[in-house]
Amino acid sequence: MKKIIFSIIALVFMTMMAQGQAVTEAPKTTVLPVKKWFETISLRGYMQVRYNKLLETNSDLGCEQCDKSWGGDNSFFIRRGRLVFSGNVHDRVYIYIQPDFASSASSTSNNFLQIRDAYADISLDSKKEFRFRVGQSKVPYGFENMQSSQNRLTLDRNDALNSAVANERDLGVMFYWAPKEKRELFAKLVSDGLKGSGDYGVVGLAIYNGQTANRAEANNNQHIAARVSYPFEFKNGQVFEAGIQGYTGKYVVQSISTAKNVIYNANGEYLDQRVAGSMILYPKPFGLQAEYNIGTGPEYNTATNTIDQKRLHGGYMQAFYNLKIDQQVVLPFVKYQMYRGGKKQELDARSYSVNDLEIGVEWQPFKNVEVVADYTISSRRYEDAAKPINAQTGNLLRLQLQINF
Repeated sequence: MKKIIFSIIALVFMTMMAQGQAVTEAPKTTVLPVKKWFETISLRGYMQVRYNKLLETNSDLGCEQCDKSWGGDNSFFIRRGRLVFSGNVHDRVYIYIQPDFASSASSTSNNFLQIRDAYADISLDSKKEFRFRVGQSKVPYGFENMQSSQNRLTLDRNDALNSAVANERDLGVMFYWAPKEKRELFAKLVSDGLKGSGDYGVVGLAIYNGQTANRAEANNNQHIAARVSYPFEFKNGQVFEAGIQGYTGKYVVQSISTAKNVIYNANGEYLDQRVAGSMILYPKPFGLQAEYNIGTGPEYNTATNTIDQKRLHGGYMQAFYNLKIDQQVVLPFVKYQMYRGGKKQELDARSYSVNDLEIGVEWQPFKNVEVVADYTISSRRYEDAAKPINAQTGNLLRLQLQINF
């Protein structure tokens, strides 16, 4: 009997040991902690420092739209100081916030904090091919307007298309669509240093205030914009992008020389319409970039001291070359631009006639540093009620150091 009992006890003990060993050897399931939304946010930015006084032949020549340190008694100038906070706070929600620490509050007060971008992308599908963008962001009009100043070769955007949307941005709702492979191509054109515009869709639609970024709506009449831009990738790796875009709305001219008794439309409201074409051959290694727009908008009339509804037109052409020397990149460029028309956001919808030629080079000794030398030959007539006769010509060498981080 004892032998039987001992045998049973031994069997039970051995069974328990086997079960314990099985439990010990069983693989453990690792539960990864769910990331909180703020752990998905990334931070990057860049800073641009300029000096515009070398070889200057006319200190009265300037460009309010381009660079307020151009002309006058200006010297060293922080053109941009940007930080970008971005990331996915949900599988279908992406946020992007970009403040600028180098905004100018007036001609004598610089480096004020101002929001440039503050928006959320809400994707309608898992591939994120269809998305709504809500908040303050770039208006889909023009390639160079979409192109970040961190990537652009020339120091300033062209007058012709950039005068359509001051600071390129406004508050509203945008809709973008692009197939996954095209979204990846848009991103690659930027990451490979080919001066891409970024991902603003193959198709872009927008409804926005129309008074431009960081300005309150003035007439409760929203602007509407549409853009189609398609990149063609050839077997040899070359990429060519063609686009067409346009917008319409009513703009209220708010900056008017009341002391000069300027005559303008009731409530300062004018029809604001444009259409533009874009063509870009990415630099592999030779590149070409050209855009042209026509339209109508407010423009100061020196003969009658009035702000009239007038036609406008203008554009630019740029040629450049992508040269790699060891780990360094050198990008020589030449750009010609012209514009005839008013600039709605400036005093009295200032009347302009612009002819500029820029010859320069960008040097990237390493990824975090870019140096640009831009020799500008300029002829500009820009007239308002305060200066009804103001035609300036001149040359200057402009320098910029950009730090990327």
